Amino acid sequence: MKQGDHLSYGDPPEPFELLQRLENTANITRTVIAGLNPGQEEVPLLSTVNPPHWEFGHVAWFHEFWVHRKGLISNPSLLPKSDQLFNSSEILHDDRWVAQLPTLNVLLTYFDQVMNKTCEILGARSLSSEQNYFIQLAISHQDMHNEAFAYMWQDLQYPWPISVDMNSLSELNVVPEALFINFPAGPVSIGSKGNGGFIFDNEKWEQELDVQEFSISSHAVTNQQYLEFIEAHLEGEQDPLTAPPSHWRKVGQIWQERYFDRWCNMNMHHPVRHISAEAADAYCSWRELRLPTELELTAAMSLSPMGWQPSSLWEWTSSPFMPFEGFSPDPYEDYSKPWFDGKHRVLKGWSVFTPQYLRRPQFRNFYIPSRSDPFVGFRTCLP
Repeated sequence: MKQGDHLSYGDPPEPFELLQRLENTANITRTVIAGLNPGQEEVPLLSTVNPPHWEFGHVAWFHEFWVHRKGLISNPSLLPKSDQLFNSSEILHDDRWVAQLPTLNVLLTYFDQVMNKTCEILGARSLSSEQNYFIQLAISHQDMHNEAFAYMWQDLQYPWPISVDMNSLSELNVVPEALFINFPAGPVSIGSKGNGGFIFDNEKWEQELDVQEFSISSHAVTNQQYLEFIEAHLEGEQDPLTAPPSHWRKVGQIWQERYFDRWCNMNMHHPVRHISAEAADAYCSWRELRLPTELELTAAMSLSPMGWQPSSLWEWTSSPFMPFEGFSPDPYEDYSKPWFDGKHRVLKGWSVFTPQYLRRPQFRNFYIPSRSDPFVGFRTCLP
């Protein structure tokens, strides 16, 4: 499949299911924006964040552009100048801080108008392949931005307005003795099929690749294990890669970690989070271990063998984010293609902020190795 791949993915959800997804993601977005106190929309210019009101407008613009304007600038927007303001492919990151945005009330009205138009389409209960694909794309895009709001709020120490059980980061009360699960050499399936439902273009296409025998940890690296690494490097000149994470602090003899605006005594059994790939590499070097490759972690997550413990975090791999054989971009070309630059790494898994339908082994996330703001951890392999 080449031209029109996106219309051939097949197995679409029923309209009522898409309507439920849309209502869920729209409610989260509204709640997050409504929870800001006056002035909190003014954020420092950081490479890892966007101005919250700009991000809110972008979510609505993206949805309208692909679902209702059919990806054509020539089709008018409900909001004047929305293309100049909210097209992330056109407005540079730093320029978003000086853009003359509409008021929040105008943005809320725009957002609701766009969501309501899609609700009307879904209420008709009969969708074309094109409508089905682009509505799924828009909802998935919005869910990813809702998760990005969680990263931003954590980074900015803002309270998160939606109830989340952070203990779901781990079901463990006691960490068992270190266990490495051995996988024999053999073929491993990676990528997604062409008829199994909505996918992102970087998952094209499913193929079998040979993997060498490897042994991977049944559990992600814990706070306790990472603390041992930190404490082993406290003497002498401090390297940023061996320093305590920015959301850690020590009060007396007690280590604490921050969840958004709250400090809590650290659960040493929980997976360590907000760790960059560069720091994870340093940890692995110290332990004489290594990060798994994308192929290895995909195999382990797909098979989920006895003793395997999901971390409820995104997990780093050592693999650069590159296209699979047979890749071709889907209509939203900037989702993957610009980032096949050798500078981004693949992550697998999901966080507690990731919707259930995106929690699948074939999904490929990607960030530059210095990023630590996502809810991300890692597990190790024997060398």
